[in-house]
Amino acid sequence: MSVIETVEQLEAIYGATNDASTVKVADHVTPLYRIFIEKAPFAALATIGPEGIDCSPRGDLPGFVRIHDPRTLMLPDRRGNNRVDSLRNIVRDPRVSLMFLIPGSGNAVRANGRAHLSIDPELLASFKVEGKAPRSVMVMNVDEIYFQCARAIVRSDLWNPDKRIDPKTLPTPGQILAEMSANKVGGAEYDRIWPERAAATMW
Repeated sequence: MSVIETVEQLEAIYGATNDASTVKVADHVTPLYRIFIEKAPFAALATIGPEGIDCSPRGDLPGFVRIHDPRTLMLPDRRGNNRVDSLRNIVRDPRVSLMFLIPGSGNAVRANGRAHLSIDPELLASFKVEGKAPRSVMVMNVDEIYFQCARAIVRSDLWNPDKRIDPKTLPTPGQILAEMSANKVGGAEYDRIWPERAAATMW
């Protein structure tokens, strides 16, 4: 198997980038990128730490990532599995990346930068939903932001309702947990009670 080992080899295969691939990059949130972020209900958060990389889904009400100013984004940490993999990484390595998706849109917006975690009481309180504040807020300094080519979403037909997979054809979380724990955790009961438990602990 042939392996690409140098940047020169890579560039010889792919060639130079065109203007559209480079002029779209900004070092701050522009007015048009602001519109996209404010309408996005979902983002993938990528971080890096001593153990390696992590990519975590983040979803909330549209506009859940707050634009504090053109160089600063704020992301509340809502309830999850409490592994805090992303947060552990940010504490040890500030490099982060966000990729925003909007259902129905073929484009994604990517923001790269450096972040820290804040537990300032007033800041936490400002992110309350249904009276519940996040336990921390990621404060991100934007180094670059740009939109991603739509080809991946077009190829995947991601938003086409006719292409949705029947969840019944997929393993359930309870089944996965049971298999991984020799039936000590998970199972049918886990799947049965999860929707109610999640609804009660959403925020």
